[in-house]
Amino acid sequence: MTTGQHSLINAQAWLELKPIGFIQSCYKEKFGIPRQPGLVTAVQAQLKLLPAFSQAEAFKGLEQFSHIWLIFGFHANVSTEWSNTVRPPRLGGNKRLGVFATRSTFRPNPLGLSVAQLDKIEFAGKQTYLHLNGIDLLDGTPVFDIKPYLPYADSLPTAKGGFAEQAPSSPWTIMFTEQAALKCQQKSQQLNTNVELLIQQILGQDPRPSYRISQEDVRIYAMKLYDFDLQWHYRANFIEVIGLVDLIESQTTN
Repeated sequence: MTTGQHSLINAQAWLELKPIGFIQSCYKEKFGIPRQPGLVTAVQAQLKLLPAFSQAEAFKGLEQFSHIWLIFGFHANVSTEWSNTVRPPRLGGNKRLGVFATRSTFRPNPLGLSVAQLDKIEFAGKQTYLHLNGIDLLDGTPVFDIKPYLPYADSLPTAKGGFAEQAPSSPWTIMFTEQAALKCQQKSQQLNTNVELLIQQILGQDPRPSYRISQEDVRIYAMKLYDFDLQWHYRANFIEVIGLVDLIESQTTN
């Protein structure tokens, strides 16, 4: 047996990932989630730790950090297959790069790494919650580990960003119909969050598939946020939000 084979057997013997908690977020489906963390700052979420990992001692000192790293799993991938090359949305979806040169969700091991702002740590009886901001994670995402973000080591001003040197800019103005604006106000009060700002930031990233962006687009798009379907369409030079339909109402009419 070679050294490599022996190491692989040892790794398989001890490598058993177990979630320490699960994300609770407004994103109820993959479509529409920002492609990187921090692009939508209005999103609020919680990491609910499992009881075995909820001891206060495990988090002593973490409140001193403004941001944390989350190691998580892409649990909603329909297929477990992966390819050596993928088409990054940032390049319009028409150019292939190596999977290890991208952040594609379809990887040899479906693991992700994301940074989040840590607002506070809440201890509620035997349950621990980390209140987070700016995440890009689907509701129900399993988290395998937490690490503090260290600015001196993790922020490298001279680093090169390859094909994604800068954050994407948005050319879109977001408009709301009168009915949608009223619904935003109602949802903001109900959810205790700025729903209008959240929608503006999400749609400003233009969540459409890359192949649709350069085409004439008359369809109505929808994504699930919190307990409603957000519906919008594209005009000549702006995006118009046309509805926030309660999911119960939407299911009843369908």
